[in-house]
Amino acid sequence: MELKKRLSKIFEGSKVDMIILYNDDEPTPNFRYLTDFKSGTFEGNFLVATKEKEYLFTSDLEYYTAKSQSSGEIEVLNTLGDKKKFDQKFSIIKGKKIGINEHETSVAVYNFIKKYKPKGIKDVTKNFTKARLVKDDSEISNIRKAVSITKFAILEVQKSLREGLTELEVAAQVDFAMRSLGANGTAFETIVAFGKNAALPHHMPDSTRLKKDDIVLIDTGAKYNNYCADITRTFVFGKPDKEVDEMLKLVKSAQLKAIHMLKPGADAYLIYQKVKKYIDSYHGGKYKGKFIHALGHSIGLEVHDAHVFGKTPYRHIKKGMTLAVEPGVYIEGFGGVRIEDDVLIDKSGAIVL
Repeated sequence: MELKKRLSKIFEGSKVDMIILYNDDEPTPNFRYLTDFKSGTFEGNFLVATKEKEYLFTSDLEYYTAKSQSSGEIEVLNTLGDKKKFDQKFSIIKGKKIGINEHETSVAVYNFIKKYKPKGIKDVTKNFTKARLVKDDSEISNIRKAVSITKFAILEVQKSLREGLTELEVAAQVDFAMRSLGANGTAFETIVAFGKNAALPHHMPDSTRLKKDDIVLIDTGAKYNNYCADITRTFVFGKPDKEVDEMLKLVKSAQLKAIHMLKPGADAYLIYQKVKKYIDSYHGGKYKGKFIHALGHSIGLEVHDAHVFGKTPYRHIKKGMTLAVEPGVYIEGFGGVRIEDDVLIDKSGAIVL
């Protein structure tokens, strides 16, 4: 990990001297971004970053875990059990302009920081979002591995399906397969939907049992070294009828259109609009209004790093972005189809990972 490059990206245009991150129950994604730590909970720990260096304020509980993973650019300070020592070290923020992530900082922590008399406190959430949208080589490598694990796990489970299995059982099989293939965890709770349940984009697995010729939708993602994948596959357990076969072909065609349009400089929201129009106008409007969510999103330390296919400041595509592309059509009471793949934006276009 090239820490100084990440720090430079975050501090660019921030007009702050230091950035403070606080972990509540577990490490925040931004903490992971600035440390690259793979293990440890660091509950109640502070990370203070300057443009050149970082200081981790920790305790006996996490000191050696942090030391074993820290580079020379991260100074690990065992101070949380000693108020005098903590006050002495934390006083480096006095008179400095401090940046925080408002989404990860409670009022109590904000007021605690103020006690050390910084010159001012500013929200730098947008700096983190912008910096994390374009991945470096190590991030891309981790995402590639997460995607590979996810795809193999889905294929493995697909081959072992049998009538009578419940959605919950299949979801457990997917999660187990990903762990067996080297995942450190899951990026989100695995979605498995049979038959008409596939018409619900965020259906949570239940006791519905698999029947012959059912639609099967699996939406899942492995996490590898903190980085996420997000893959959806829809298929039929048996023989698809004419309607389902048409939906499958339409959604795959829509996804390919989207992927072919993705390249540096392209406007992700306009691509979404074009794909939506394509689906809405298919066969005289047969599926108009049946594509009911965004076309995709950025992936990284979080499964939804940013919603670049929406009306956001980050909708213009850049080289080094990693995106999930997921068109779908949904018919209430019948079923739905979603196909999702993760892509890397290269200098000339999108590469399916």
